[in-house]
Amino acid sequence: MKIFTSLYDWTIKWAKHKFAPHILAILTFAESVFFPIPPDVLLAPMVLAERRKAWFYATLTTIASVIGGVAGYALGYYMFEPWIQPVITEWGKQETFDQAVLWFQEWGVWVVFIAGFSPVPYKIFTVSAGFLHMAFWPFLLVSAVGRGLRFFLVAGLIYLGGDTMEQKLRKWVDILGWLLVALIVILYFMLR
Repeated sequence: MKIFTSLYDWTIKWAKHKFAPHILAILTFAESVFFPIPPDVLLAPMVLAERRKAWFYATLTTIASVIGGVAGYALGYYMFEPWIQPVITEWGKQETFDQAVLWFQEWGVWVVFIAGFSPVPYKIFTVSAGFLHMAFWPFLLVSAVGRGLRFFLVAGLIYLGGDTMEQKLRKWVDILGWLLVALIVILYFMLR
């Protein structure tokens, strides 16, 4: 079944659209506050589609993410009790939030860097940093460095891989897609 190949082709075609950078910036901002899909899923095909713009896309993604992180920080700082806490409770994420608070207590500002660079949900740590009244300038600095490293690494790897990477990815996209679906299903049942 070639579902993922069709999706891949559609994504590459869409990544060349004139509004794609705007959508990338909006998606990235939203991901830093509340949205569950990481911007890498759009950044990667956009770099594949237009390699000469790799550094522009990485910069745009970094800036939008840091601005979104500031919005998440502000939400945690000013609106935690009336807005954020009820959502955490309703979605059953109190345990996750409590774990983030423990990590802040143990690691301090470094937890924001790790969340910014890794696949760990950055949004949890932007809101937590605000809620815990973490010093703003260190938060901003480690957010910019962590997010920048991540997005420039993604763009750089795809830029360097170029046409060869694009051809190999296209060849293996269906297998990788089905493996990802299987992994998600397995993780769902393991973590239930």
